[in-house]
Amino acid sequence: MVGTAGAARLPDDPPLPAGLDELSRRVLEFELSWTGRDGAKASAIRVEFGVTPARYYQMLSAVLDSPAALRHDPLLVRRLQRVQDARAAARASRTFRIDPQDPTP
Repeated sequence: MVGTAGAARLPDDPPLPAGLDELSRRVLEFELSWTGRDGAKASAIRVEFGVTPARYYQMLSAVLDSPAALRHDPLLVRRLQRVQDARAAARASRTFRIDPQDPTP
């Protein structure tokens, strides 16, 4: 398969693992091809998948939770899971402070 952002599969490549659907493979290929690239990822997501970035990241999260995805590309999936976990930890550690000098009641 050759996608606009994905890598081509060669005829002698091993068959894809069962259980990983075409959309999940496309999401993983997109993430793999995006590594180290600069540019507007949100625009590329809209062009490649026809969804908003928020919906794409929901799809990516579901793919990363799939055992089939882990079997398909363990290094990529584990790296993306680490990134996802680091972002979740950063969000959880944020604190919201109320300024005691704020004159608003």
